[in-house]
Amino acid sequence: MKKFLLFSLLCLCGVGLAFAQGKAGAEAKVAEIKFDKLIHNFGTFSEADPLVKCSFTFTNVGTAPLIIHQAIASCGCTVPVYTKTPIKPGEKGNIDVTYNGTGKFPGHFKKSITIRCNGKKEMVRLFIEGDMTAKDTDKKEKAK
Repeated sequence: MKKFLLFSLLCLCGVGLAFAQGKAGAEAKVAEIKFDKLIHNFGTFSEADPLVKCSFTFTNVGTAPLIIHQAIASCGCTVPVYTKTPIKPGEKGNIDVTYNGTGKFPGHFKKSITIRCNGKKEMVRLFIEGDMTAKDTDKKEKAK
């Protein structure tokens, strides 16, 4: 009886090991997101015109469709809009970002947008930054 149990256990382990090796040998299909750039600098813009926009372009360099689950900004003044449909391998998509400096203090800012997807790397962080000048500073510059 002991020999039968030992033999059964060895057979079961052998079949499990063979099955695991077969799966490991097959290449799994995985989506992979690759951005053209991770940081966008708006440069200097005026508080009189505080709305600035940019676009981050990405490519699915993986072998499975890429799905963006969410794009979350670090602040309510930054609004990301992203491609909602699955991106096929080799295709491109966009994440459009709008920064609204209305009511914000002039000066340098840096905000992040966290992208969550089904890709090989499940989370990617994008950054926007720039310098907003005060309205009265703009008037002084024009007077010179």
